[in-house]
Amino acid sequence: MNPILLNFTEIDEMQAILHDYPPADEAMELLKKHNGRLDTTFEQLWTQANGIEPLETQKSLWQVTLKVMRDELCGHEGFRAILNEYLKNPGNAALLTTLVVTLSGITTLPINPGIATIIILYILKVGLGIFCEYTEPTSPTSAS
Repeated sequence: MNPILLNFTEIDEMQAILHDYPPADEAMELLKKHNGRLDTTFEQLWTQANGIEPLETQKSLWQVTLKVMRDELCGHEGFRAILNEYLKNPGNAALLTTLVVTLSGITTLPINPGIATIIILYILKVGLGIFCEYTEPTSPTSAS
């Protein structure tokens, strides 16, 4: 999985929108430090929040988290409705903050608002439809 990057203009725009939402401050600063890489920013936030270093495996914590998020978000009509409202009115700080808070509330994963911010930025970058399709588990091929 290639990393999804936000450029510094995109980061600055989101930071300006979320300037009144303190939980996003650290996430946005780390995102700049990681040159817009959502995956490495996520993993650093996860480590700081949970005190658990990611394991050295073929799957990254980022990839696994996105797959779990898929199961929880792609069929959630409430989340989809808020996302669609935000997309109709990009730049609306209240709707963007609501997306972060909603994500934090509906997921069973131990994520804080900073981590949720990074996941929301990823979904906004690629789109919910692509996110849902891209993270869909592949069916095992039958051996014949």
